[in-house]
Amino acid sequence: MFSLWLTCCLPWGTILLVLWEPAGGSQLSPENTLVWGPGLRADVVLPARYFYVQAVDSDGKRFTVSPGENAFQVKITAPDEQFTRVGVQILDRKDGSFIVRYRMYASYTSLKIEVQAKDKHIAKSPYILKGPVYHENCDCPQEDNGAWLEEMSCPPVIPQIQRDLAQFPTVDSDKIAQEIPERFGQRQSLCHYTIKDNKVYIKTHGEHVGFRIFMDAILLSLTRKVKMPDVEFFVNLGDWPLEKKKSSLDIHPIFSWCGSTDSKDIVMPTYDLTDSVLETMGRVSLDMMSVQANTGPLWEEKNTTAIWRGRDSRKERLELVKLSRKYPEIIDAAFTNFFFFQHDESLYGPIVKHISFFDFFKYKYQINIDGTVAAYRMPYLLAGNSVVLKQDSIYYEHFYNELQPWKHYIPFKNDLSDLLEKLQWAKDHDEEAKNIAKAGQDFARNNLMGDHIFCYYFKLFQ
Repeated sequence: MFSLWLTCCLPWGTILLVLWEPAGGSQLSPENTLVWGPGLRADVVLPARYFYVQAVDSDGKRFTVSPGENAFQVKITAPDEQFTRVGVQILDRKDGSFIVRYRMYASYTSLKIEVQAKDKHIAKSPYILKGPVYHENCDCPQEDNGAWLEEMSCPPVIPQIQRDLAQFPTVDSDKIAQEIPERFGQRQSLCHYTIKDNKVYIKTHGEHVGFRIFMDAILLSLTRKVKMPDVEFFVNLGDWPLEKKKSSLDIHPIFSWCGSTDSKDIVMPTYDLTDSVLETMGRVSLDMMSVQANTGPLWEEKNTTAIWRGRDSRKERLELVKLSRKYPEIIDAAFTNFFFFQHDESLYGPIVKHISFFDFFKYKYQINIDGTVAAYRMPYLLAGNSVVLKQDSIYYEHFYNELQPWKHYIPFKNDLSDLLEKLQWAKDHDEEAKNIAKAGQDFARNNLMGDHIFCYYFKLFQ
Protein backbone atom coordinates (compact mmCIF):
# COMPACT_ATOMS: atom_id res chain seq x y z
CA MET A 1 0.00 0.00 0.00
CA PHE A 2 1.01 3.62 -0.37
CA SER A 3 -0.17 6.80 1.25
CA LEU A 4 -1.08 10.22 -0.07
CA TRP A 5 -0.74 12.68 2.78
CA LEU A 6 -2.11 16.24 2.87
CA THR A 7 -1.56 17.28 6.47
CA CYS A 8 -2.59 20.35 8.44
CA CYS A 9 0.99 20.81 9.58
CA LEU A 10 2.36 21.28 6.06
CA PRO A 11 1.47 23.50 3.12
CA TRP A 12 -1.28 22.17 0.88
CA GLY A 13 0.10 19.85 -1.76
CA THR A 14 3.10 18.76 0.31
CA ILE A 15 3.82 15.06 0.57
CA LEU A 16 6.07 14.00 3.42
CA LEU A 17 7.51 10.56 3.86
CA VAL A 18 9.99 9.28 6.38
CA LEU A 19 12.65 6.70 5.70
CA TRP A 20 14.96 4.98 8.15
CA GLU A 21 18.20 6.00 9.81
CA PRO A 22 20.83 3.93 11.61
CA ALA A 23 20.54 3.19 15.30
CA GLY A 24 24.27 3.67 15.59
CA GLY A 25 27.59 3.24 13.80
CA SER A 26 28.41 5.23 10.67
CA GLN A 27 27.11 8.76 10.43
CA LEU A 28 24.93 9.53 7.45
CA SER A 29 26.27 12.37 5.33
CA PRO A 30 23.64 14.49 3.54
CA GLU A 31 26.35 15.94 1.28
CA ASN A 32 27.77 12.56 0.23
CA THR A 33 24.47 10.70 -0.12
CA LEU A 34 23.52 9.93 -3.74
CA VAL A 35 20.22 10.53 -5.52
CA TRP A 36 19.58 9.50 -9.14
CA GLY A 37 17.10 7.86 -11.46
CA PRO A 38 14.52 8.42 -14.21
CA GLY A 39 11.95 9.85 -11.78
CA LEU A 40 14.04 13.01 -11.58
CA ARG A 41 13.48 13.75 -15.28
CA ALA A 42 10.23 15.39 -16.39
CA ASP A 43 10.24 13.74 -19.83
CA VAL A 44 10.32 10.13 -18.53
CA VAL A 45 6.61 9.36 -18.23
CA LEU A 46 5.92 6.09 -16.41
CA PRO A 47 2.85 4.74 -14.60
CA ALA A 48 4.92 4.98 -11.41
CA ARG A 49 7.98 7.22 -11.65
CA TYR A 50 10.92 6.31 -9.47
CA PHE A 51 14.39 7.32 -8.34
CA TYR A 52 17.02 5.96 -5.97
CA VAL A 53 18.62 7.18 -2.76
CA GLN A 54 21.93 5.63 -1.68
CA ALA A 55 23.02 6.40 1.87
CA VAL A 56 26.69 7.39 2.17
CA ASP A 57 28.62 8.12 5.36
CA SER A 58 30.92 11.02 6.20
CA ASP A 59 33.93 9.03 4.97
CA GLY A 60 32.37 8.59 1.53
CA LYS A 61 31.51 4.92 2.09
CA ARG A 62 28.18 3.57 0.96
CA PHE A 63 25.91 1.98 3.54
CA THR A 64 25.43 -1.73 2.84
CA VAL A 65 22.58 -2.17 5.33
CA SER A 66 19.54 -0.04 5.99
CA PRO A 67 20.58 3.26 7.58
CA GLY A 68 17.59 3.02 9.92
CA GLU A 69 14.56 4.96 11.06
CA ASN A 70 13.98 8.64 10.26
CA ALA A 71 17.02 9.08 8.04
CA PHE A 72 15.33 10.89 5.15
CA GLN A 73 12.36 13.11 4.48
CA VAL A 74 10.85 13.40 0.99
CA LYS A 75 8.46 16.12 -0.15
CA ILE A 76 6.93 16.42 -3.61
CA THR A 77 5.04 19.58 -4.49
CA ALA A 78 3.73 21.34 -7.57
CA PRO A 79 4.87 24.92 -6.90
CA ASP A 80 2.24 26.47 -9.15
CA GLU A 81 -0.69 24.51 -7.70
CA GLN A 82 -2.67 24.63 -4.47
CA PHE A 83 -2.91 20.85 -4.36
CA THR A 84 -0.49 18.14 -5.50
CA ARG A 85 -2.21 14.87 -6.37
CA VAL A 86 0.71 12.47 -6.12
CA GLY A 87 0.91 9.15 -4.30
CA VAL A 88 4.38 8.43 -2.92
CA GLN A 89 5.97 5.31 -1.50
CA ILE A 90 9.44 4.72 -0.07
CA LEU A 91 10.91 1.24 -0.49
CA ASP A 92 13.85 0.28 1.71
CA ARG A 93 16.00 -2.25 -0.15
CA LYS A 94 17.83 -3.09 3.11
CA ASP A 95 21.21 -2.68 1.42
CA GLY A 96 21.72 0.99 2.16
CA SER A 97 19.63 2.12 -0.81
CA PHE A 98 15.98 3.08 -1.27
CA ILE A 99 13.55 3.37 -4.14
CA VAL A 100 11.34 6.45 -3.99
CA ARG A 101 8.39 5.92 -6.30
CA TYR A 102 5.46 8.15 -7.00
CA ARG A 103 2.33 7.94 -9.09
CA MET A 104 0.83 11.16 -10.43
CA TYR A 105 -2.92 11.69 -10.75
CA ALA A 106 -2.69 14.97 -12.64
CA SER A 107 -0.21 16.75 -14.90
CA TYR A 108 1.72 19.79 -13.70
CA THR A 109 3.73 22.62 -15.19
CA SER A 110 6.57 21.67 -12.83
CA LEU A 111 7.36 19.50 -9.82
CA LYS A 112 9.67 20.13 -6.88
CA ILE A 113 11.21 17.08 -5.20
CA GLU A 114 12.96 17.64 -1.89
CA VAL A 115 14.99 14.92 -0.21
CA GLN A 116 16.41 15.79 3.18
CA ALA A 117 18.30 14.23 6.06
CA LYS A 118 18.08 15.87 9.47
CA ASP A 119 16.54 18.97 7.88
CA LYS A 120 19.41 19.25 5.39
CA HIS A 121 18.99 18.76 1.67
CA ILE A 122 20.92 15.76 0.39
CA ALA A 123 22.89 15.54 -2.85
CA LYS A 124 21.47 18.15 -5.28
CA SER A 125 18.06 18.45 -3.62
CA PRO A 126 15.72 20.19 -4.28
CA TYR A 127 15.16 18.76 -7.76
CA ILE A 128 13.02 20.89 -10.08
CA LEU A 129 11.29 19.03 -12.89
CA LYS A 130 10.51 21.72 -15.45
CA GLY A 131 7.40 20.62 -17.20
CA PRO A 132 5.07 19.91 -18.48
CA VAL A 133 5.20 16.85 -16.20
CA TYR A 134 2.59 14.43 -17.53
CA HIS A 135 0.74 11.78 -15.59
CA GLU A 136 0.15 8.26 -16.90
CA ASN A 137 -3.31 8.88 -18.37
CA CYS A 138 -2.42 12.09 -20.17
CA ASP A 139 -2.84 11.61 -23.93
CA CYS A 140 0.28 13.66 -24.63
CA PRO A 141 2.53 11.75 -27.05
CA GLN A 142 6.04 12.89 -27.91
CA GLU A 143 5.95 13.43 -31.68
CA ASP A 144 9.68 12.77 -32.14
CA ASN A 145 10.18 9.11 -31.28
CA GLY A 146 13.95 9.49 -31.54
CA ALA A 147 13.83 12.11 -28.80
CA TRP A 148 11.60 9.83 -26.73
CA LEU A 149 14.06 6.94 -27.03
CA GLU A 150 16.85 9.24 -25.87
CA GLU A 151 14.80 10.59 -22.97
CA MET A 152 14.03 7.03 -21.87
CA SER A 153 17.70 5.99 -22.23
CA CYS A 154 16.63 3.06 -24.41
CA PRO A 155 19.48 0.93 -25.79
CA PRO A 156 20.18 1.33 -29.51
CA VAL A 157 19.94 -2.44 -30.08
CA ILE A 158 18.18 -5.20 -28.15
CA PRO A 159 19.70 -8.57 -29.18
CA GLN A 160 16.57 -10.68 -28.64
CA ILE A 161 14.57 -8.40 -30.92
CA GLN A 162 17.27 -8.59 -33.59
CA ARG A 163 17.30 -12.40 -33.40
CA ASP A 164 13.51 -12.68 -33.59
CA LEU A 165 13.00 -10.24 -36.45
CA ALA A 166 15.92 -11.55 -38.52
CA GLN A 167 13.66 -14.49 -39.45
CA PHE A 168 11.30 -12.10 -41.25
CA PRO A 169 13.31 -9.79 -43.53
CA THR A 170 10.12 -8.84 -45.41
CA VAL A 171 6.46 -9.10 -44.45
CA ASP A 172 3.45 -8.86 -46.74
CA SER A 173 0.76 -7.38 -44.49
CA ASP A 174 -2.13 -8.20 -46.82
CA LYS A 175 -0.96 -11.79 -47.16
CA ILE A 176 -0.53 -12.46 -43.43
CA ALA A 177 -3.84 -10.73 -42.67
CA GLN A 178 -5.50 -13.51 -44.66
CA GLU A 179 -3.24 -16.47 -43.95
CA ILE A 180 -2.67 -16.20 -40.17
CA PRO A 181 -6.39 -16.32 -39.28
CA GLU A 182 -6.83 -19.23 -41.70
CA ARG A 183 -3.97 -21.20 -40.10
CA PHE A 184 -4.50 -20.37 -36.43
CA GLY A 185 -7.77 -18.50 -35.99
CA GLN A 186 -10.04 -21.49 -35.46
CA ARG A 187 -7.91 -23.46 -32.99
CA GLN A 188 -6.04 -20.62 -31.27
CA SER A 189 -6.86 -17.21 -29.83
CA LEU A 190 -5.32 -14.30 -31.73
CA CYS A 191 -5.62 -10.54 -31.84
CA HIS A 192 -4.90 -8.64 -35.04
CA TYR A 193 -3.61 -5.17 -34.14
CA THR A 194 -3.16 -2.24 -36.46
CA ILE A 195 -1.61 1.02 -35.26
CA LYS A 196 -2.31 3.84 -37.69
CA ASP A 197 -1.78 7.54 -36.93
CA ASN A 198 -1.19 6.58 -33.30
CA LYS A 199 -4.61 4.96 -32.96
CA VAL A 200 -5.04 1.27 -32.09
CA TYR A 201 -7.43 -0.92 -34.11
CA ILE A 202 -8.29 -4.45 -33.08
CA LYS A 203 -9.82 -7.58 -34.59
CA THR A 204 -9.97 -10.80 -32.58
CA HIS A 205 -9.93 -14.41 -33.80
CA GLY A 206 -10.86 -17.44 -31.70
CA GLU A 207 -13.02 -18.01 -28.66
CA HIS A 208 -10.86 -17.12 -25.63
CA VAL A 209 -9.56 -13.61 -26.26
CA GLY A 210 -9.85 -12.11 -22.77
CA PHE A 211 -6.08 -11.81 -22.39
CA ARG A 212 -6.06 -9.09 -25.04
CA ILE A 213 -6.70 -6.65 -22.16
CA PHE A 214 -2.98 -6.78 -21.31
CA MET A 215 -1.90 -6.05 -24.88
CA ASP A 216 -4.53 -3.34 -25.26
CA ALA A 217 -3.26 -1.68 -22.09
CA ILE A 218 0.43 -1.49 -23.05
CA LEU A 219 -0.36 -0.26 -26.57
CA LEU A 220 -2.68 2.47 -25.29
CA SER A 221 -0.10 3.45 -22.69
CA LEU A 222 2.59 3.71 -25.36
CA THR A 223 0.44 5.78 -27.72
CA ARG A 224 -0.23 8.23 -24.89
CA LYS A 225 3.53 8.70 -24.44
CA VAL A 226 5.05 8.63 -27.92
CA LYS A 227 4.05 8.72 -31.58
CA MET A 228 4.10 5.05 -32.53
CA PRO A 229 5.12 3.83 -35.98
CA ASP A 230 2.33 2.61 -38.24
CA VAL A 231 2.46 -1.15 -37.77
CA GLU A 232 0.29 -4.24 -38.16
CA PHE A 233 0.82 -7.52 -36.30
CA PHE A 234 -0.82 -10.59 -34.76
CA VAL A 235 -0.56 -11.41 -31.05
CA ASN A 236 -0.95 -14.96 -29.77
CA LEU A 237 -3.16 -14.75 -26.67
CA GLY A 238 -2.42 -18.30 -25.55
CA ASP A 239 0.46 -19.78 -23.55
CA TRP A 240 2.26 -21.86 -26.16
CA PRO A 241 4.29 -20.41 -29.04
CA LEU A 242 2.56 -21.15 -32.37
CA GLU A 243 4.94 -20.98 -35.31
CA LYS A 244 7.00 -24.17 -35.31
CA LYS A 245 10.49 -24.08 -36.80
CA LYS A 246 9.89 -27.35 -38.64
CA SER A 247 6.64 -26.19 -40.19
CA SER A 248 6.25 -27.24 -43.83
CA LEU A 249 4.21 -24.11 -44.48
CA ASP A 250 5.49 -20.59 -45.00
CA ILE A 251 6.34 -19.21 -41.59
CA HIS A 252 4.31 -16.31 -40.27
CA PRO A 253 5.32 -13.60 -37.78
CA ILE A 254 3.42 -14.23 -34.56
CA PHE A 255 4.03 -12.13 -31.44
CA SER A 256 3.91 -14.18 -28.22
CA TRP A 257 4.58 -13.66 -24.51
CA CYS A 258 6.79 -16.74 -24.41
CA GLY A 259 9.30 -18.10 -26.88
CA SER A 260 10.78 -21.54 -27.38
CA THR A 261 13.79 -23.05 -29.08
CA ASP A 262 11.55 -25.07 -31.41
CA SER A 263 9.40 -22.14 -32.55
CA LYS A 264 9.86 -18.85 -34.40
CA ASP A 265 7.45 -16.67 -32.46
CA ILE A 266 8.54 -13.09 -31.79
CA VAL A 267 8.78 -12.80 -28.02
CA MET A 268 7.49 -9.90 -25.91
CA PRO A 269 7.63 -9.25 -22.15
CA THR A 270 5.04 -11.50 -20.48
CA TYR A 271 1.55 -10.23 -19.79
CA ASP A 272 2.26 -10.68 -16.08
CA LEU A 273 5.37 -8.47 -16.08
CA THR A 274 3.68 -5.96 -18.40
CA ASP A 275 0.63 -5.70 -16.16
CA SER A 276 2.78 -5.27 -13.05
CA VAL A 277 4.51 -2.28 -14.71
CA LEU A 278 1.25 -0.64 -15.74
CA GLU A 279 -0.45 -1.23 -12.38
CA THR A 280 2.44 -0.44 -10.04
CA MET A 281 1.03 1.47 -7.05
CA GLY A 282 -2.37 0.50 -8.43
CA ARG A 283 -4.17 -2.81 -8.21
CA VAL A 284 -1.08 -5.07 -8.12
CA SER A 285 1.01 -5.75 -5.02
CA LEU A 286 3.73 -7.79 -6.75
CA ASP A 287 5.97 -5.77 -9.04
CA MET A 288 9.67 -5.33 -9.69
CA MET A 289 9.95 -2.49 -7.19
CA SER A 290 7.92 -3.94 -4.33
CA VAL A 291 9.95 -7.16 -4.48
CA GLN A 292 13.14 -5.20 -3.86
CA ALA A 293 11.77 -3.96 -0.54
CA ASN A 294 10.63 -7.42 0.58
CA THR A 295 13.64 -9.69 0.09
CA GLY A 296 13.42 -11.30 3.53
CA PRO A 297 16.25 -11.87 6.01
CA LEU A 298 19.92 -11.39 5.32
CA TRP A 299 21.52 -14.23 3.32
CA GLU A 300 23.12 -15.73 6.42
CA GLU A 301 19.78 -15.80 8.26
CA LYS A 302 17.67 -17.43 5.55
CA ASN A 303 16.16 -20.90 5.81
CA THR A 304 18.47 -23.33 3.95
CA THR A 305 15.62 -25.46 2.60
CA ALA A 306 14.79 -24.95 -1.09
CA ILE A 307 11.26 -23.60 -1.62
CA TRP A 308 8.61 -24.05 -4.33
CA ARG A 309 4.84 -23.57 -4.54
CA GLY A 310 2.54 -23.77 -7.53
CA ARG A 311 0.00 -25.79 -9.44
CA ASP A 312 0.30 -29.11 -11.29
CA SER A 313 0.87 -27.67 -14.76
CA ARG A 314 3.83 -29.89 -15.70
CA LYS A 315 4.94 -33.47 -15.05
CA GLU A 316 8.27 -32.34 -13.61
CA ARG A 317 6.38 -30.39 -10.97
CA LEU A 318 4.85 -33.67 -9.81
CA GLU A 319 8.33 -35.15 -9.60
CA LEU A 320 9.56 -32.15 -7.62
CA VAL A 321 6.83 -32.57 -5.02
CA LYS A 322 7.56 -36.29 -4.74
CA LEU A 323 11.24 -35.44 -4.29
CA SER A 324 10.29 -33.01 -1.54
CA ARG A 325 8.29 -35.66 0.29
CA LYS A 326 11.31 -37.97 0.12
CA TYR A 327 13.80 -35.29 1.23
CA PRO A 328 11.76 -32.76 3.26
CA GLU A 329 14.87 -31.41 4.99
CA ILE A 330 16.28 -30.36 1.57
CA ILE A 331 13.21 -29.28 -0.45
CA ASP A 332 9.93 -27.75 0.66
CA ALA A 333 7.70 -28.12 -2.42
CA ALA A 334 3.91 -28.41 -2.43
CA PHE A 335 0.90 -27.83 -4.66
CA THR A 336 -1.51 -24.98 -4.07
CA ASN A 337 -4.08 -26.50 -6.43
CA PHE A 338 -4.61 -29.32 -8.93
CA PHE A 339 -6.04 -28.90 -12.41
CA PHE A 340 -4.12 -30.89 -15.04
CA PHE A 341 -3.48 -34.19 -13.25
CA GLN A 342 -5.41 -36.36 -10.82
CA HIS A 343 -4.61 -35.46 -7.24
CA ASP A 344 -3.23 -38.48 -5.43
CA GLU A 345 -2.59 -37.30 -1.88
CA SER A 346 -0.59 -40.41 -1.06
CA LEU A 347 1.93 -39.36 -3.74
CA TYR A 348 1.83 -35.58 -3.59
CA GLY A 349 0.59 -34.74 -0.12
CA PRO A 350 -2.23 -32.35 0.70
CA ILE A 351 -2.94 -29.15 -1.21
CA VAL A 352 -1.52 -26.27 0.82
CA LYS A 353 -2.56 -22.64 1.17
CA HIS A 354 -0.95 -19.95 -0.93
CA ILE A 355 1.80 -17.99 0.76
CA SER A 356 2.79 -14.40 0.11
CA PHE A 357 5.34 -14.19 -2.70
CA PHE A 358 7.54 -12.16 -0.40
CA ASP A 359 7.65 -15.10 2.03
CA PHE A 360 9.60 -17.06 -0.58
CA PHE A 361 12.58 -14.91 0.29
CA LYS A 362 12.75 -16.31 3.79
CA TYR A 363 14.43 -19.22 1.97
CA LYS A 364 17.92 -19.18 0.48
CA TYR A 365 17.20 -21.40 -2.55
CA GLN A 366 14.41 -20.68 -5.06
CA ILE A 367 13.41 -23.45 -7.47
CA ASN A 368 12.10 -22.20 -10.81
CA ILE A 369 10.44 -24.95 -12.84
CA ASP A 370 8.30 -24.62 -15.97
CA GLY A 371 4.52 -24.55 -15.87
CA THR A 372 2.59 -24.86 -19.12
CA VAL A 373 5.45 -22.82 -20.58
CA ALA A 374 8.13 -20.73 -18.84
CA ALA A 375 7.27 -19.92 -15.23
CA TYR A 376 6.55 -16.21 -15.29
CA ARG A 377 7.78 -15.70 -11.71
CA MET A 378 11.43 -15.60 -12.84
CA PRO A 379 11.82 -11.77 -12.91
CA TYR A 380 10.59 -11.47 -9.33
CA LEU A 381 12.71 -14.37 -8.08
CA LEU A 382 15.82 -12.78 -9.56
CA ALA A 383 15.00 -9.45 -7.91
CA GLY A 384 15.10 -11.02 -4.45
CA ASN A 385 18.30 -11.84 -2.61
CA SER A 386 17.97 -15.62 -2.80
CA VAL A 387 19.71 -17.76 -5.40
CA VAL A 388 17.56 -19.14 -8.23
CA LEU A 389 17.91 -22.74 -9.38
CA LYS A 390 16.42 -22.85 -12.87
CA GLN A 391 15.31 -25.91 -14.81
CA ASP A 392 16.79 -26.37 -18.29
CA SER A 393 13.97 -25.66 -20.70
CA ILE A 394 13.05 -25.02 -24.32
CA TYR A 395 10.86 -22.09 -23.17
CA TYR A 396 12.09 -18.57 -22.51
CA GLU A 397 10.93 -15.07 -21.64
CA HIS A 398 12.17 -12.01 -23.49
CA PHE A 399 15.28 -11.66 -21.30
CA TYR A 400 16.36 -15.28 -20.71
CA ASN A 401 18.93 -15.32 -23.49
CA GLU A 402 20.83 -12.51 -21.76
CA LEU A 403 21.12 -14.56 -18.55
CA GLN A 404 24.17 -16.75 -18.00
CA PRO A 405 24.03 -20.04 -16.05
CA TRP A 406 26.37 -20.08 -13.06
CA LYS A 407 26.50 -16.28 -13.18
CA HIS A 408 22.86 -15.28 -12.70
CA TYR A 409 21.35 -18.61 -11.65
CA ILE A 410 22.23 -22.26 -10.96
CA PRO A 411 20.98 -24.57 -13.74
CA PHE A 412 19.60 -28.07 -13.27
CA LYS A 413 18.51 -30.69 -15.79
CA ASN A 414 15.03 -30.73 -17.25
CA ASP A 415 14.23 -34.10 -15.66
CA LEU A 416 15.44 -32.91 -12.21
CA SER A 417 17.99 -35.75 -12.08
CA ASP A 418 20.74 -33.47 -10.74
CA LEU A 419 18.65 -31.07 -8.63
CA LEU A 420 19.77 -32.57 -5.31
CA GLU A 421 23.37 -32.43 -6.49
CA LYS A 422 23.04 -28.75 -7.44
CA LEU A 423 21.45 -27.91 -4.10
CA GLN A 424 24.31 -29.64 -2.32
CA TRP A 425 26.79 -27.66 -4.42
CA ALA A 426 25.10 -24.44 -3.36
CA LYS A 427 25.34 -25.44 0.30
CA ASP A 428 28.98 -26.44 -0.04
CA HIS A 429 29.82 -23.22 -1.91
CA ASP A 430 27.84 -20.69 0.07
CA GLU A 431 29.84 -17.62 -0.92
CA GLU A 432 29.65 -18.50 -4.64
CA ALA A 433 25.90 -19.09 -4.34
CA LYS A 434 25.52 -15.72 -2.61
CA ASN A 435 27.43 -14.04 -5.44
CA ILE A 436 25.18 -15.72 -8.03
CA ALA A 437 22.14 -14.43 -6.14
CA LYS A 438 23.61 -10.91 -6.16
CA ALA A 439 24.40 -11.07 -9.89
CA GLY A 440 20.85 -12.20 -10.65
CA GLN A 441 19.47 -9.40 -8.51
CA ASP A 442 21.67 -6.82 -10.26
CA PHE A 443 20.49 -8.11 -13.64
CA ALA A 444 16.84 -7.71 -12.65
CA ARG A 445 17.42 -4.23 -11.25
CA ASN A 446 19.25 -3.09 -14.38
CA ASN A 447 17.13 -4.74 -17.08
CA LEU A 448 13.59 -5.46 -15.89
CA MET A 449 12.26 -2.19 -14.46
CA GLY A 450 9.28 -0.37 -15.97
CA ASP A 451 11.28 1.90 -18.26
CA HIS A 452 13.12 -1.14 -19.64
CA ILE A 453 9.80 -2.82 -20.50
CA PHE A 454 8.51 0.27 -22.33
CA CYS A 455 11.79 0.46 -24.26
CA TYR A 456 11.52 -3.19 -25.27
CA TYR A 457 7.99 -2.85 -26.62
CA PHE A 458 8.69 0.35 -28.53
CA LYS A 459 11.94 -0.92 -30.05
CA LEU A 460 10.14 -4.10 -31.10
CA PHE A 461 7.30 -2.26 -32.86
CA GLN A 462 9.73 0.22 -34.36
